[in-house]
Amino acid sequence: MIELTKMNHEKFYVNPNLLEVVEVTPDRLITMMSDKKYYVLESVEEIVTKVEEFYQKVYSSKGKVRVKRPE
Repeated sequence: MIELTKMNHEKFYVNPNLLEVVEVTPDRLITMMSDKKYYVLESVEEIVTKVEEFYQKVYSSKGKVRVKRPE
């Protein structure tokens, strides 16, 4: 999940796998695969960076699932 900020400064999280479109209208409008839309404060560049960082974390384990074992 990536954290974004709505226009009212409320934080929320979205699954980057479900992002379909990011538009500048002049605000940033993201459209999800479900056709739900959100206006966000982050720039397109910030959103792209967050998505890239998400995928870097996911694939940094090289296919291994990291599990925290109980002590």
